[in-house]
Amino acid sequence: MNATRRQLLLGLALLPAVSLLPRVLPAAASDPRPQMLETVPLVIHGTQGPQRLEVEVARTIPERSRGLMERDDLKERTGMLFLYDRRQSSRNGFWMYRTRIPLDIAFIDEAGRIAEIHRMTPCTASQAGECPVTRPSVPYRAALEVNAGAFEAMGVAAGDCVSWPGGGGLCGPEAARDS
Repeated sequence: MNATRRQLLLGLALLPAVSLLPRVLPAAASDPRPQMLETVPLVIHGTQGPQRLEVEVARTIPERSRGLMERDDLKERTGMLFLYDRRQSSRNGFWMYRTRIPLDIAFIDEAGRIAEIHRMTPCTASQAGECPVTRPSVPYRAALEVNAGAFEAMGVAAGDCVSWPGGGGLCGPEAARDS
């Protein structure tokens, strides 16, 4: 059997598995049921003292893809922390497809410091690709979403240190004093 025929047969054998991908991958985003994510305490160490939040942690691709979609509200002093195994390129961003709540997002660097904060508004487009993408200008290791205006109300700004159990907060001794 020649190489071309072998590749064709291999491709045909994999076709049933590949045809399932579009149904499997978007399942997290299209599932209307609320997700049950781990909730952890998070502290933002800033000039106005420590700001304590309870955040849901999105660690997996489906959890991060779903994010805060389909929610009608987000309680004060809560949010969602998006964690990654490795540094994310500044080309990777966040969209507000099917997200009903205006949000602020803080992009957090590998040392646990807030690199940038952006405001995001809900996108009412029927297709995800029609929604704007919010990207930082620098690579990031985590992102924190809260209600729009919450960071400003707490006095949180770029340069502040973020800590949570198992990660973040490697910003130096000044952050440890605030905990």
